[in-house]
Amino acid sequence: MNRFLALLLIFFISGSDICAWGFFAHRRINRLAIFSLPPEMIGFFKANIQFITENAINPDRRRYAVMGEAEKHFIDADNYGDSAVYKLPRYWPQALESFTEEELRQHGIGPWNAYHVKIQLTEAFKKKDTKAILRLAADLGHYIADINVPLHTTKNYNGQLTGQNGIHAFWESRVPELLSDDFDFFVGQAEYLPSPQLTAWQAVINAHAALDSVLNFERILSEKFPDDKKYSFEERGGINTRVYSKPFTIAYNEMLNGQVERQMQNSIKMIADFWYTAWVDAGQPDLNSLLKSPIEGMKETFDPKEQLEIREHEGLSSTDPQNETRRSFVRSMWSASPPKTTE
Repeated sequence: MNRFLALLLIFFISGSDICAWGFFAHRRINRLAIFSLPPEMIGFFKANIQFITENAINPDRRRYAVMGEAEKHFIDADNYGDSAVYKLPRYWPQALESFTEEELRQHGIGPWNAYHVKIQLTEAFKKKDTKAILRLAADLGHYIADINVPLHTTKNYNGQLTGQNGIHAFWESRVPELLSDDFDFFVGQAEYLPSPQLTAWQAVINAHAALDSVLNFERILSEKFPDDKKYSFEERGGINTRVYSKPFTIAYNEMLNGQVERQMQNSIKMIADFWYTAWVDAGQPDLNSLLKSPIEGMKETFDPKEQLEIREHEGLSSTDPQNETRRSFVRSMWSASPPKTTE
């Protein structure tokens, strides 16, 4: 027990170093989406930009703590056969007519969940519930960003079926972390979405269409780079961790012809569009009036107890024993009963 408490203390002292690197893109995407909002919304969101940014990663934290959370981040479209992204029912009630809920959740409910959270956000806007608006807006940003990731649309989500373990974090985390300072994130003004559920599915279609490039180009480059050039080591939270090298990352991004940048742009624009659509559907409530009563101390907390056994999507899936140690440690830190919101 003393050893566990010592590890827990280390985690909270340096937790941002241990975990935050994997969440870099989510934070940046949520933050940048705010700047596409119209004048009637941007004041409220900018006043709470820190909350929207930092809490962009809460859904990933919940994956190890809350039953039913993990499947909200993806959809394994290829489990349903060829061209499934075009054929699957777009609305949840229709999907339940064709499949059991257990089957749907087993293979991921990403696009259906994004629309569900949008509906919740609309209700929060109607009630002018500041805390719910901020929590749901941050969550929605995360879920939308996830369905724009090609590897969130396939059962080969970490290249584990093609001998490319670790490619998930490479595409989603390493490339943005090293190169996104040079990306162009001007995406224009938020627009109203007449059919947000169909927009969510179009994001899945586009992401899934990019999947072949994500996998094939990494394989081609791996044949040209010996391991000592493909990988390097960096210290993460006091642990020496193997990562893809900068030269390999740059070469991959160039071969993808800016694909990661485009998907980040798509995520930013789509999040702003969803937030704006939820606000319009709520009757365009005056958000500036909510600034008169600033919120304080709203934080989602987790009590380390027992961990949920969920599949790993992001970069802690390497067969490297050192990464196995990191994965076990990080998962133990986020294991918990359902999250509580501190008022």
